[in-house]
Amino acid sequence: MALFDGSVFLFASLLFLSRGILATSGDCDPIYKTCVEQCQKTGCIQNKCFNNCGVSLDNKPAEGPWYLQEPLYLRWKEWDCRSDCRYHCMLSREEERAKLGDKPIKYHKKWPFHRVYGIQEPVSVALSLIILGLIFHGWVSFFILLYYKLPLKPNRKCYYEYTGLWLVYAILSMNSWFWSAVFHGRYVELTENLYYSSRVALLGFSLIISIIRSLNVTTEAARVMVAAPLIAFVTTHILFLNLVELDYGLNMVVMVVIATAQLLFWTICAIRSHQPSRWKLLVVVVGGGISLLLEIIDFPPYKGFIDAHAFWKAISVPLTYILWSFVCDDAEFTTSTLIKKAK
Repeated sequence: MALFDGSVFLFASLLFLSRGILATSGDCDPIYKTCVEQCQKTGCIQNKCFNNCGVSLDNKPAEGPWYLQEPLYLRWKEWDCRSDCRYHCMLSREEERAKLGDKPIKYHKKWPFHRVYGIQEPVSVALSLIILGLIFHGWVSFFILLYYKLPLKPNRKCYYEYTGLWLVYAILSMNSWFWSAVFHGRYVELTENLYYSSRVALLGFSLIISIIRSLNVTTEAARVMVAAPLIAFVTTHILFLNLVELDYGLNMVVMVVIATAQLLFWTICAIRSHQPSRWKLLVVVVGGGISLLLEIIDFPPYKGFIDAHAFWKAISVPLTYILWSFVCDDAEFTTSTLIKKAK
């Protein structure tokens, strides 16, 4: 099993490296660069002009008096001159490349997506919100099961020893998927940093809970020994991404390593567990492995809307429901086992 997981990781790493070598950056294309420069000077691309261009020397739109501005709920989908020029020059260049039979390429490290009502990746945003809703539903169901359906100890505490961990996991998950929806709705530096930071934090805690649950770590001292170095590493990595450099390559390697280790420990948990619903955990592990490969391989968006990342999120929708179903089953099975032992 260890050899197999090592081979999968090696294969995934090679795919990632080859993708970085073969990928072409569209923002280095002279035709694209010239288009953006001309657009920012004239405010027009062919017959299409933008009201927010050519009004100031620093390419910032003149907003005018507050009473002439649109309400915030209408202005959120508006873009500045540079963003509009980049977007429309990208579409124009991709149309030219498609006529020549060339495949889509990335611009500023992003695939060419088609906006819908100002949203840059509408499919990813919708899937992120669906997953967010499923996590909230699973969290509420888990809470109701523990405190209103299952027996409690005389001190009103749960028999299930991993309650706190799953509650923290739910909060980090909802936070991560919320920022995923925001970031894929609109790329700006703030939303990008919050998205990657929340995602790394979630992966790091997922690894902690997978180790603790698979090895049945119940004492507080042992849990601190497991969590402390991982929290320190994840915190350092997040600080590096935000304060030093948002290195996409390094971050991808870190996330692949953490995700691979997490899947390994969940596999151990499924094998060691004797509860009837352990097959749900195995489904999550297999599905997680497939989604991890999709995240690494990467491919351009189909029709400008659905890329590998969107497929990864689509797979995550049923996996999220199955995972929380397993968590509820695990709580019920563990509580029943502990009560029988107490008798």
